[in-house]
Amino acid sequence: MVRVDGQPPVMHGRDRELAVVADLLSDARAARGAALVVRGHAGMGKTMLLSATRRIAADAGMMVLQTNGAEAEAALPFAGLHQLLVPLLGDLPALTPRLQRTLRGAFGEEDARPDLFSVGLAVLELLGDRAARTPLLILAEDAHWLDPETLDVLVFVARRLTVEPIAAVMAVRAQHTGVLARTGLSQLYLGELDDESALRVLGDHAPELPPVLRGRILAEAAGNPLALVELPRLVTADAGTGLPELLPLNERLETAFTDRFAQLPAATRAVMAVFSADAGCPLPALLSVAGALTGTEVTAAAIQPAIDAGLLQVQAQRLRFRHPLVRSGVYRSVGDIARLTIHSALAGALPGDPDRQAWHRSAATLGADETVSGELEATAGRALERGALGAAVTGLDRAAELTGDPARRSSLLLRAADLAAQLHDRRIAAQLIAKTDPEQGDAAGRGRLALVRDIVEPGDVRDTARIEMLCDLALDAHVAGATDLAAALCWRAASRCWWACLPPEIGAQVTTVLGKLDLADDDPRTLAIGAYAQPDVFGPDVLRQLPTLIPDRTDIDGMRYLGEAALILGDFVTGSSFMATVAAGYRAQGRGALLARTLSSAGFVRLWLGYWPAVRADTEEAEALAEETGEHFWVVAARASRALHEAMSGNSDAAIRLADAVLASPLVAGVRFAAEAAQHARGVAANAAGRHDEALDTLLRVFDPADPTHHLDMSGWALPDLADAAVRSGRQRDIEEIVSRARERAARFPSPMLHRSLAYTTAVLAADEDAGTAFEHAFAMDLTDWPVHRARLHLAYGTWLRRRKHILDSRGPLRMARDGFDALGAHAWGQLAREELRAAGEDSAGRTVTSGDRLTAQELQTAILAAAGLSNREIGQRLFLSHRTVSSHLYRIYPKLGISGRAQLRTALDALRQRQ
Repeated sequence: MVRVDGQPPVMHGRDRELAVVADLLSDARAARGAALVVRGHAGMGKTMLLSATRRIAADAGMMVLQTNGAEAEAALPFAGLHQLLVPLLGDLPALTPRLQRTLRGAFGEEDARPDLFSVGLAVLELLGDRAARTPLLILAEDAHWLDPETLDVLVFVARRLTVEPIAAVMAVRAQHTGVLARTGLSQLYLGELDDESALRVLGDHAPELPPVLRGRILAEAAGNPLALVELPRLVTADAGTGLPELLPLNERLETAFTDRFAQLPAATRAVMAVFSADAGCPLPALLSVAGALTGTEVTAAAIQPAIDAGLLQVQAQRLRFRHPLVRSGVYRSVGDIARLTIHSALAGALPGDPDRQAWHRSAATLGADETVSGELEATAGRALERGALGAAVTGLDRAAELTGDPARRSSLLLRAADLAAQLHDRRIAAQLIAKTDPEQGDAAGRGRLALVRDIVEPGDVRDTARIEMLCDLALDAHVAGATDLAAALCWRAASRCWWACLPPEIGAQVTTVLGKLDLADDDPRTLAIGAYAQPDVFGPDVLRQLPTLIPDRTDIDGMRYLGEAALILGDFVTGSSFMATVAAGYRAQGRGALLARTLSSAGFVRLWLGYWPAVRADTEEAEALAEETGEHFWVVAARASRALHEAMSGNSDAAIRLADAVLASPLVAGVRFAAEAAQHARGVAANAAGRHDEALDTLLRVFDPADPTHHLDMSGWALPDLADAAVRSGRQRDIEEIVSRARERAARFPSPMLHRSLAYTTAVLAADEDAGTAFEHAFAMDLTDWPVHRARLHLAYGTWLRRRKHILDSRGPLRMARDGFDALGAHAWGQLAREELRAAGEDSAGRTVTSGDRLTAQELQTAILAAAGLSNREIGQRLFLSHRTVSSHLYRIYPKLGISGRAQLRTALDALRQRQ
């Protein structure tokens, strides 16, 4: 890489990478925005590639926004984001008042505690509004040193650039493998230069090198562009002195930089030493501290020699080290005591920035210091108020290191671990927990530690010893007056009971403790814990209470307890209503992880209520949100829901692929509810493909208590598919005992889903002389909100009538079945209805694709909200999208629905619902 005649540097050997960048920028200018993560080891040319990207964008008329990660600012919440957005802050008034407050709260300018999704949406809107006038390029250099809040917002924005005239390029050093990984963003790896390109770089920068040294430098540099530029500088006038021996490449490069640093004037060295300790330090403070070190006045002119030496540069109106190795080399070359002095002086020079002050005092402290520890704790508190949980975790961890009080140390670490768990950073949370001394806490502290550990390190959900421990700690916490904590511990224990389908005596341990917590009988936690721990014992009473409750719909967490209790007990109608409120609440609060869990749980059971397009939208969104928030188990759970949906739709191959992936995931080991859903999907798919013996064998497993896919409650929901497989394979006798056990359970357990499933099963399996009465009983149930059961019953009833030669009578229910399945999109069942109609002497046209089927999941969500009268911006805030993305969706929705504008949406969607 070389600069010739004032022209931009030539990048040898990077034609492919430059082409990728050029295409990215071209697509962005055409409103096909995207993001790119550039990875490479130190010196591989990431900075040069970003500089080239900036030039290409500027030449094309794009506006460039840049942020640079710096180790000194990694603990300062939203520091990188503020740096990025400074040129656009004048546009803030164009945002809605809520988003303005959100962004100002993130920057500490307003008393607000914003969440990631709200901040991300505010940034997306701010960037999009400017990009609508001038296409944008976002550059993030040294992204691995950006504060975690900025990184999270950048990922949020980057994943939503598809219709924006915005490109984002973020550079990460290769060893930071976890940064910007598993985000779904495109990755570009910068490897070593080939021999020819390396020779050209060396020839550009050191054309006079003797052949022997040239060969050695080429070998030592190993294709590293920065090494090819800097190693020749280590060669003295006496070529025989050569290069330093046996040093790693990075240390050799640091040596190259520190040698140049040592030759600078004293004032310049002082400026660089201070700057290496805080690369975000304001210029006046930088010069002031440098002056204190030298004992003389230091002016901005002292910076120029470092720029001339190629150690510092000014980019995007910000002073920067030319390369991170310059900073590390300078910082390491300053003595230990000098570094302490610099940090102490920086703390004194930043009176208006208490967070920066606290971190510099921390860096200047040897041993314990309660005052500095308290300052860092206060810094963490301010970060928490701004929604910056990552910065709060870092602050509390460092505060714990600086306290000499063992009890306070454990308390600080526990608080940090709790916040890390909320961030779904299980690795950091586990590290913090490992440093915590359980003996130092009181009963409440031990309970909180166990609660965090259960979230971070759940282990095997079948571990009954863990349940016993949670119960014991819940009792201790209650005695200590921490009843809410005790209830939370009980909830974790109860969840394990239902997830793993543990024996009722294990659940009895949980409900025994629950009875001692003095919670009200209608407290949502009481109902949910009882339902999860002992559904057979507490389920009937919970099912009787649910319809009579008048819940506080503003208590979103309480509504979630009620909704989940209703869902697992088979009251899908009540549960779906409650969970719709919960999902709306978590959307409004920006609680993405809980929204993912809610959509995944509710989506699975809403299949039987016929909301198939909405279920498709919910499960796809749940999977995306779970990926985005690190809730990897709920990614798998959402795929289990999708597998069953695909199977019920008749897409057998897709269903089996998803189900197999779920069952192969280590995350579902012991989690029987997810395993049952996947196995159920396999059975439905085999039935739909006409492999009825296979379907029966597959489904029999979910009824076998010894099988890992068995779940007592959910197996009852699979009874209709089991009965269909048994009848079509002629193996009715194989399921007699299973059906008998289901009848015994239904007699004491008033689950709406179980009773409807059993009624269908009884009618399908009944002898001809008893079937009429059985079908009467099944149809007598209220099936208004159960279109899947209704259509299946009509198919079974029509088939029975035709088989008994009541041909004319059979056609009516068979038509109703066909139309019901067509409205749902249940292709395989719809085909069965058509075949039965043909056998009854009536031809039936093939199913036509409905408008709803042609909409993507996100388009359907957009259409529903637009039909409800929400504006594009309001829809965007609900779905965490920009209003331009919403507009793009609507542009595609109208022709798919055969309408010309927003005013016709409600009618078009009502027509879809009526067909269901």
